[in-house]
Amino acid sequence: MHRPVRTVRPARPVLLVVAHGSRDPRHAATVHALVRRVRALRPDVRVETGFLDFNVPSVQGVLESLEAEAEGVRDVVALPLLLTRAFHAKSDIPAVLAAAPPRLRIRQAEVLGPAPLLLSALERRLYEAGLTPADKSSTGVVLASAGSSDPEAIAVIADIAREWRHTGWCAVRPAFASASLPRTEDAVRQLRALGCARVAVAPYVLAPGFLPDRIARGAAGADVLADVLGPSSEVARVLLERYDAARVPVAVAVGA
Repeated sequence: MHRPVRTVRPARPVLLVVAHGSRDPRHAATVHALVRRVRALRPDVRVETGFLDFNVPSVQGVLESLEAEAEGVRDVVALPLLLTRAFHAKSDIPAVLAAAPPRLRIRQAEVLGPAPLLLSALERRLYEAGLTPADKSSTGVVLASAGSSDPEAIAVIADIAREWRHTGWCAVRPAFASASLPRTEDAVRQLRALGCARVAVAPYVLAPGFLPDRIARGAAGADVLADVLGPSSEVARVLLERYDAARVPVAVAVGA
C-alpha cells in the first residue's frame, strides 16, 4: 500500500537587496526605509540588505551569514538597487555573487528601471513639490540622473525622457550629474529657451548623496525641485516585480 505523494512548496528565495553604499548616512537610511516598505508589502518574503561599498553589512558578509544558518538557506535572489544597467550591474555585482559560498543558488534580478511605476513615482514627487496636473502642458521637466559612462545607460535615460514627454509635459530633457552631458543647469537653460512657462527638476535617483546634491545645486535656476525617489511605494512595488520575475519556484515531491 502506497501513501499518497505530498507536494511541498519550498520556502521562497531570500531577497537580497544589493545597494551601492555611500559615505553619506542619508543613503543607507533611505535604503533601509525602502526595505522596510518592501517587507510590509510582502511579509512572506525574507528581505536582507547588503552594500557594495562604504556601508555594512557587505554583500559578501550577508551571503556568508545566509550560508551558515542552521535552517539551511539555499536560494537567493540578488536584486541590484540600481535604476540603469551600467557598470555595477554588469561587472561589480556579478563578481561579488560569483565569490559567494558555493552551496547557495543565486539568481541576479534585473535592475529597477525602466518601469512605468518609476515614471509614476517621478510625477508624484513633482506634485508633492508643488506642481499640479494642470501645470503639465506649460512645464518643462529636467530628468536628472546620476550619469554613467555606459552608453546603454545613457540611452535608457534618453528613452525615458522621450516617453515621459508624451504624457503631456511641455518638454522633458535628460541631464546627468556626472560622466555625461548635459548637466542639470544646462538642461534648465534649454527649457527656458524653449519657452516653457516653468521648469521643474525631477531627480531620477533613489537616495540622497553626493550626486543628488549636485543635481540640487544645478536646479537653482528651476522653479521646482522634486525629492529623490526614495522609499516610495512605487519603487518598492517595482523591486518586488523584479524579485518575482527572477525567482524560479520548484515543487518537491515528498513521500514513499
